[in-house]
Amino acid sequence: MLWLPVLAVPEPSHAVCPTRLVIVKGRIRDARNNDTVRVQLVYAKQQIGDSADETVEDGSFTLQVPFYTQSRKPLLFGTWREKCDRKPETVIVTLMEGDQEEDRILLDMTKDFTMPYPSAYRLRSEIVLHGPVGAP
Repeated sequence: MLWLPVLAVPEPSHAVCPTRLVIVKGRIRDARNNDTVRVQLVYAKQQIGDSADETVEDGSFTLQVPFYTQSRKPLLFGTWREKCDRKPETVIVTLMEGDQEEDRILLDMTKDFTMPYPSAYRLRSEIVLHGPVGAP
């Protein structure tokens, strides 16, 4: 009788890292009709990542930027599986008028955001961007 060893091969993990949201709420002082607000998430090593844009109509804005938390690819064999701890370090909020940058604010995820919901980071307080002086 021939005996072949049976190797224990772990099944591929089907766990999926969650998607989270960064919610940025604010207003524009001296807003114009065609102003655009852009929110960009910056990860470790200054890697620019996910972003969202919104054209502002009434001088206020709320942008939600989803991001994926997986920071390491799963391995088929071995003990390492997905690592779900990826999160932005900095959030850049930029006020644009056409191609021209009018204002920019850098926000620190640790200091400027709170996590009131299991899947979302929210600004601790509303931000104010400044349009050009004398805007209609």
